[in-house]
Amino acid sequence: MHLILKLVAQRIALGLLLLIAASILIFVGTSILPGDVAQSILGQTATPEALANMRRELGLNEPVLTRYFSWLGGFLQGDLGTALTNGRDIAESLGGRLKNTLFLAFWAALISVPLAIFLGLLAVRYKDRWPDKLISAVTLATISVPEFMIGYILIYFVTIKWGVFSSVAIINKEMLLGEKLNAIAVPVMVLTLVVLAHMMRMTRAAILNVMQSAYIETAELKGLGMLKIISKHAFPNAVAPIVNVVMLNLAYLVVGVVVVEVVFAYPGMGQYLVDHVSKRDVPVVQACGLIFAAVYIGLNLIADIVSILANPRLRHPK
Repeated sequence: MHLILKLVAQRIALGLLLLIAASILIFVGTSILPGDVAQSILGQTATPEALANMRRELGLNEPVLTRYFSWLGGFLQGDLGTALTNGRDIAESLGGRLKNTLFLAFWAALISVPLAIFLGLLAVRYKDRWPDKLISAVTLATISVPEFMIGYILIYFVTIKWGVFSSVAIINKEMLLGEKLNAIAVPVMVLTLVVLAHMMRMTRAAILNVMQSAYIETAELKGLGMLKIISKHAFPNAVAPIVNVVMLNLAYLVVGVVVVEVVFAYPGMGQYLVDHVSKRDVPVVQACGLIFAAVYIGLNLIADIVSILANPRLRHPK
C-alpha cells in the first residue's frame, strides 16, 4: 500500500476510535449525574409505583452496557430517541436546529477565513512595522475578551447606539435570505472576531517560518518582489499548519457557539442544548453531545488528511 494511503487509513481508523471513546464518555457522564430522571419528569409528588413504571419505560432498569449499545445502535440508524420533556422525536427537533447552527457557522467562516489569511499575509509583508503591530494588537485584544462580552459590546453600539442590526437573532423558514443575514449579522461579527486571531497568527507564524528557507533566499536573489515570493513560494508551503488551525476554528464555529446562541437567542443547537440541560433531559444532552463530538473529530480528521496530502515528501516518497 502506498504510504500516503496507509497514513490516511490510519487517521480515519483513529477518528472512528475517538468517536467511540467520546460516545462512551458522553453516555457514562450523563448516566452518573446526580438525581433521578424519573423523579424530575414526574415531580416530587410522584408515587413509588409511578416512579418504578417510568424507570421501566425509560429502560433505566436495564444494565448499563445494554443501554449504551441500544443508544449507540439507534444513533447509527438515525434514531436519537425521544425528548423526555415534550415527547418529541429528537432527530426531528435537531434537524432544523442543526441547519441554523451550520447556517451561522457558514457565514462566519466565509468572512473570517479569507480575512484571517489576508491579514496574516499583510502582517508578513509589513513584518515589525506598524501594520503588523496594529493587526496583532487588535486581534490579541479580541481574543482576550470573552465572546459574551464582545456580544454585549456590539449589541450596545451596533444595535442600540447606531440602530443598524437586530439584537435578537431569530430566524425561521419563511424569512428571505436577506432578512436572515440581517438577523445574524451581529452574531457573525462576534464569531469572526473570536476566531480571527488564531487563524491570522498561525498564518503569520507559518509563513515567517517558511521565509527562512533557502529557496526563499534564492527567490530574493533572483529579484522577485516580496508579494510574489509570499504568494507563490511561501504560502503554498505553509498550507498544512494553516489548514489545521482553520479546521480547529471551523469546529469551534459549530461546536463552540453555545454562548453566542444563548446571548442572541439564536434557534440553533447550542440554545437547544442549554434549554434541555436545565430540564435534565438526558437523551437530548446525549444526542447533542455526540453530534458535537462527531463534527469536531470529523473536521480535525479532514485537517489531518489535508496536511498529509499537502506534504510533497509523502506524495512523492523516494
